[in-house]
Amino acid sequence: MQLSMEAMTVSAEEFPGVAPDNADAKRNRGLTRQLLSAFPAFESRNFRRYFPGQVISMIGTWIQMVAQGWLVLEITGSAFDVGLAAAASTLPTLFLSLFGGVVVDRYPRRTILLWTQSSAMVLAFVLGTFAMTGTVTLGIILVLSFLLGCVNALNVPALQAFLSEIVEREHLASAVAMNSAIYNGSRVIGPAIAGLLISATGTGTAFMVNGVSFFAVIISLLSMEETQKASAENISQHPLQAIRDGLKYSWEHPVIRTSILYIAVISIFAWSYVTMLPFIAKHTFHMDASGMGYLYGVSGLGSVVGTVLVSIYSRKIDRLVFIAGGTILFSLALIGFTMTTFLPSALFFLFLGGFGLVSAVSTLSATIQSTVDDRFRGRVMSLYMMVFMGFMPIGNLEIGYLSEHFGTGVAIRLGCMVTIMAAIALALYSRGSQKTFLKQVL
Repeated sequence: MQLSMEAMTVSAEEFPGVAPDNADAKRNRGLTRQLLSAFPAFESRNFRRYFPGQVISMIGTWIQMVAQGWLVLEITGSAFDVGLAAAASTLPTLFLSLFGGVVVDRYPRRTILLWTQSSAMVLAFVLGTFAMTGTVTLGIILVLSFLLGCVNALNVPALQAFLSEIVEREHLASAVAMNSAIYNGSRVIGPAIAGLLISATGTGTAFMVNGVSFFAVIISLLSMEETQKASAENISQHPLQAIRDGLKYSWEHPVIRTSILYIAVISIFAWSYVTMLPFIAKHTFHMDASGMGYLYGVSGLGSVVGTVLVSIYSRKIDRLVFIAGGTILFSLALIGFTMTTFLPSALFFLFLGGFGLVSAVSTLSATIQSTVDDRFRGRVMSLYMMVFMGFMPIGNLEIGYLSEHFGTGVAIRLGCMVTIMAAIALALYSRGSQKTFLKQVL
């Protein structure tokens, strides 16, 4: 045996271009370990199945979001109506998310997601049919957007809570960051595809493509193993009492309370800039639909970079850097974006803005997910998403109104100034208090 091993060694040395049979395997395993170290959520088999389906579905969702904004602008030519249509899809979250959280805490989340994804698919096909037949009106768009908002009031908290089931708790921050990367990575691809589809075939095709994309996430969900068991305590509890308990728990928990208050400011004064991108593309840079897709795409690319860095460095860097620092970077970049008409500069500012904003938002979400009691996870995440998405109509209407009367640039800059003040307040509070918001989770 010893002679045989020596012969093999000599053979490998005599032919340096030929490595032992297991050398490539070792290198692959080393690369795999490095990737899992940076993105540990992928150690979960269920997450590996979840990821590709969600990527395809979210690309379709962004295709529809961009196409809808462009369609409304074509029909009415009003920046306010663009904001109104966006508000219609998020307004139900303000009223229904808390009840959705109770449902999420009571029943299997995978089953809930199968129903919500199927419902959203049907609504996409209906809107596509109206658009392709030339019978679409602003009223139809508002009604279908409102119905989609009702679906999302249940879908979004279920999706957020579902992450805790498909990965280990210590990998939850990575899963949240990767989920955010899915959302924002699709902002790179989806708007670009939307622009091409709108230019080539019209908005109706874009809505139909979104409908087809839901098959990917439905197949992914069906391929997963069921992991959640119903909670007897949550099922037997009266829904209103369950909501009260969830609200009390969230308010008395300093980390969750501070996170929700902060995300309210971001939702109203920061995130609403997205709804104005079709208007800016058309009137500031004189772009068509494909050019508008580039604006969304560059912002999304910055967001992807931000979420990847959060996944890699969340345990090494103070979360305040990602949250307050990211918010300030976003605000300054967006101010720069509104003050330039030079397209390369505008794209650079959008990249920085996407990087900063999503770094802050994904870190906030991961902070809540890592501290919440599992019994209240669905209700807490529903409250978080209710504030995040439910307050967006306020921001959409606010920025639409200010844009109509004072100009889009002024409206966006005012929101950025409020956001900067909130970030500074968070930094002072976190650094100055012994019961700091961040020290409890680090």
